[in-house]
Amino acid sequence: MEKRIHPRRSFAYHLKHTILPHAVLSLVGLFFLFPFIWLLLNSVKTPQEIFTIPPKLWPEEFQWQNYVKAFQSMPFFGYVLNTLFLVFANIVGQLFSAPLVAYSLAKIRWKGRGVVFALVLATVILPPQVTMIPMYIIFAKLDWVNTYLPLILPSFFGTAFNIFLVRQFLLGIPNELSDAARIDGASEFRIYWQIMLPLLMPPLATIAIFTFQGVWHDFFGPLIYLNDERLWTISVGLQGFLQEHGAQWELLMAAATMFTLPSVIVYFIGQRYFIQAGTQLVQYK
Repeated sequence: MEKRIHPRRSFAYHLKHTILPHAVLSLVGLFFLFPFIWLLLNSVKTPQEIFTIPPKLWPEEFQWQNYVKAFQSMPFFGYVLNTLFLVFANIVGQLFSAPLVAYSLAKIRWKGRGVVFALVLATVILPPQVTMIPMYIIFAKLDWVNTYLPLILPSFFGTAFNIFLVRQFLLGIPNELSDAARIDGASEFRIYWQIMLPLLMPPLATIAIFTFQGVWHDFFGPLIYLNDERLWTISVGLQGFLQEHGAQWELLMAAATMFTLPSVIVYFIGQRYFIQAGTQLVQYK
C-alpha cells in the first residue's frame, strides 16, 4: 500500500489552530493574573506611589522594607503556623473520610446506597449560613469555642463534593479488580487499602489542593470560633492588621502578598493532578 504523505500545513492553518488560540488564552490568563501582579507591585511602592493619579505600574525604587515592617507589625509566623496546623488537620480529615464513603457508594453493593448518595449530594445546596448558628450552639454546649476543634472535626465527616469526586473516579475503575480480590478472599477494607487507594492519587491530590485553598482562605470560621489572638489564623490576623494599621496600605499589601503566594504555589505544583481528576469527573456515569 502506498504511504500517503500529508502536505505541509499552511501558515493560515497554524494561525487559526495554534497561534490564535494560544494568544487568546495567554491574554485571558494575563487578565486574571493582573490583580495579583498589581498587588505585588504595590507592596514594594511608597504610599505616595500607590495613590498616584494616573496610576504608575512600576515603582521608581523597590521598597523591600515594606515586607520587613509587615513582619514586625504583627506575629505573622505565629498566624502562619496556626493556619498550617488547621490546613494539615483538615487535609488528613478529608483524605480519611471522603475515600471511605466514596468506596462504599461506588464499589460495595448494598440496598439503599443510591438514596444515601442522593442525600449526600443534597447537602451541597444547603448554604453554610443556614447551619452556622446551630453548629455554633452545639460547639458552645460542648465548650469547644475558642479551640481548634470546631474547625477540624467536621472535616473527618467528609464533604459532599469530595465524596462525589472520589466516587466518580472509582466508577471509572473496572469492577473486575475488586471482584477478583473478593474471590481470592480479600476483605473489603483490604481491597480498599491495597487496591483502590493507590489508584486514587489524582482525586486525593485534588481534595488536598481544594482543602488547602479553603482552609488557608477561611475567614468566618476562625473569626466565629477563635477569640484568643494567639489562636488566630492568617486571614483573621490580616483583618486585625487592617484595623490597627488601616492607613499603611503598603504594609497591608505586603502582608496580603505573603498571604496569597503559598496558595498560588500549591495550585501550580498540584495542577497536573487537578486537571487529571477534573477530566475523570466529567465522565459521569
